[in-house]
Amino acid sequence: MISMDMLLGIAFFFQTGIGVQGNFFLIYLFSFLFFTGQRLRPIDLILIQLAVANSLVLLSRGFFQGLAALGTKNVLDDIGCKIVFYLHRVARGLSLSITCLLSGFQAIIISPHNPRWIKLKARVPRYIMPSILLCWIFHMLQNIHVLKNLIGPRGTGNISETNEYVYCSFNVTTDISVSLHAVLFSLPDGVCITFISFTTGYKVYLLYKHHKRVQQVHADRFSHRAFPETRATQMILLLVSTFVTFYLLNCILAGIMHSMTRKPWLMHGSAFLAACFPMVSPFVLIGSGPQILRYYSVVHGRKSPHTE
Repeated sequence: MISMDMLLGIAFFFQTGIGVQGNFFLIYLFSFLFFTGQRLRPIDLILIQLAVANSLVLLSRGFFQGLAALGTKNVLDDIGCKIVFYLHRVARGLSLSITCLLSGFQAIIISPHNPRWIKLKARVPRYIMPSILLCWIFHMLQNIHVLKNLIGPRGTGNISETNEYVYCSFNVTTDISVSLHAVLFSLPDGVCITFISFTTGYKVYLLYKHHKRVQQVHADRFSHRAFPETRATQMILLLVSTFVTFYLLNCILAGIMHSMTRKPWLMHGSAFLAACFPMVSPFVLIGSGPQILRYYSVVHGRKSPHTE
C-alpha cells in the first residue's frame, strides 16, 4: 500500500511537472514571436512575466517539497537554501504583483470611451515594462533579508529559535521579529488583493452594462456573438478569480497552521495550495480564448497572429 508521504511526493512532482510544462509553453510561444519580429499585444508582455514568475514558484518550491515529502533530508546546503528560498519568495511576490498589474491593465482597457479614459488608455502600454521592472526590483529588495536569516537545511539550527519550513529553517528569534516579518509580507499582499478585488468588481460591472446594451441594440444580429473585448475580459476574470480563490484558501490554511502545533500535512497542504495557481494559470490562458491558439498557429507558419 502506498504511504501518505509517497502520495504527497507524487502530488508535488505531478503539480510541478504539469505546471512547468504549461508555463514554459507560454514562455516559448511569446519568445518565439518576439524574436521573429511578430507584434505582440501590450497584455502579452504581462502574461510572459506571469509565466516566468509562476515557473520560478513551481521550480523553487514544488520540487524540493516533493523530495521532503518522500523523506529526503538535507537536499540543500546553507547556500542552496538561501538561493532557492529567496527565488521562491521573489517569484511568489511577483506572481501576485503581476496578476494585480494584469487586472488593473484590463480594467483600464475596457473602461468607457470618454476623453479622460482615452488619454489614459493611450499612455498605459508605455508604462507596462517600467511597472514590471519596478515589481522585480521591489520584491528582490523586500526579500533580501532571506539571504541573512535562512540558516541552512532543516534541523541544523536550534529548533526553539527557528520557524521551520520543510527543507530549510528560518531564523525568527523574537516575537518582535515574527510580528515585523508578518506585517512586512502581509501588507503588500493585502493591498494587491484589495486592488484585484476592486478592479474585478469594476470589470464585472462594465461587462454587465455592455451585455445589456448589446442585447438592446443588436438583439437579433449579435445575440450569439462573443465580442473580442468580452472574451479577453472573461479570460482575465477567470484567471484572477482562480488566483484569489487559491490565495485565500492558502491564507486560511496558513492561519490554522500558525495557530496550532505545526503538523507535516498542514505544511505540505499549504505549499500545495500555494503552487496551485502557478500550475493552473497557463491552462486557463490557453483554454479561455483563441489568441494563444493563433499564436501557436503563427509558430507553425499557418497565419497571422491577429487575424479574426
